[in-house]
Parts: sequence; C-alpha cells; structure tokens
Amino acid sequence: MPEELSQVLRLQAFRAAHPAVIIGDGGFGAWQARIPRPAGEIVITRYRLMELLDKLHEQTGEDRARPDGAPG
Repeated sequence: MPEELSQVLRLQAFRAAHPAVIIGDGGFGAWQARIPRPAGEIVITRYRLMELLDKLHEQTGEDRARPDGAPG
C-alpha cells in the first residue's frame, strides 16, 4: 500500500505541473495518458501507475526522481 500511496502523490504532482495531459483509467485495468502535441497527440498505456508516470516523465523531459526518493 505505501508504494501505491507514493504513486498517487506523484500523480497529483504531475497533474498540477501538466494540466493539459489527460490521465485516467484506460479500461481493462490499465492506466492511460494523452499528451497533446502540435502535430497530434501521444497516447501511452501502462498497467501500473508507476510505469505510466515513469514514461510520462521521460516524454516531458522531467527529472524522473520520485517523491519517495527512488530514481524513476
């Protein structure tokens, strides 16, 4: 449970920093994000929230450090 809590906190911070990125339940037990781009959009789907947030940080060029102090 603590890992899940840290990911929820991480999700909240990402949403605050990137309000244009839509993140939600992609269905079938997966998380999905839509990143708007000038030439269209990027859609990312992962089964674990941590994996989705890692990929989002990679796509947005952010430092991948997580709030729990572990590297992304």
